[in-house]
Amino acid sequence: MRSSTDYAAALLGKARDDAYVVRSMCADADAPGWVIGFHAQQAVEKAIKSVLTKHRVEFPRTHNLTMLVELLRLNNINLPPDSDGLASLTPFGTALRYDDTAGEDDPTIQRGWAMEVVARTIVWAETK
Repeated sequence: MRSSTDYAAALLGKARDDAYVVRSMCADADAPGWVIGFHAQQAVEKAIKSVLTKHRVEFPRTHNLTMLVELLRLNNINLPPDSDGLASLTPFGTALRYDDTAGEDDPTIQRGWAMEVVARTIVWAETK
């Protein structure tokens, strides 16, 4: 069985992989926004779960970034720099990746913001 330290490091490594995809796809004007949003959500989710794991905080199987940030808060762990805006990524990790019809209410992703929030969240996770 893997130690919590090893699991936390593996999660952070996967977050970095998702960050690479976000950076690469943001450079391509034809890349679908939902794919960028999905990988941004995944990078942030894995970075937060890495920190929770390091602090031995149990978390449910979820893609809900608001819930994960609340677990950080409840356990007195410093929050990621963009914690107030992370909830806007949650739909990309859930409904949008399976919904094959674009609706008027589908969120859009600001590519520059996505790259920045992912980078800042990973740096935050590296220091926790």
